[in-house]
Amino acid sequence: MVKSLWASVQGNPRFMQRVNGWLAVFFMVLIPPAYYFGWLTSITFVSALSLWALVSGHWSAWQAARVEVKQELAEKALAEEDIPGAVVQRIVQETEVSPASDRDA
Repeated sequence: MVKSLWASVQGNPRFMQRVNGWLAVFFMVLIPPAYYFGWLTSITFVSALSLWALVSGHWSAWQAARVEVKQELAEKALAEEDIPGAVVQRIVQETEVSPASDRDA
């Protein structure tokens, strides 16, 4: 169940946009209290932020790579599709072609 939930979350770009937006807002709101309470000099706090920066950076790169793979697959599928050939085939099927001498008679 957790695996299917994770897959649906990963496949939903709107949800991922909202999560990342709220996390960005959370960390921006965290700046003034961190300064006020002196957390910026805390090794634990700075380590936690560094770990989060590593995780979010790699997660972002992974998401971008997933998008590039999907785009590449879509481009390959489009390249394999013979649109001009299909148009010609349809024109041949839907029109009647006869010699000019038959039309004049």
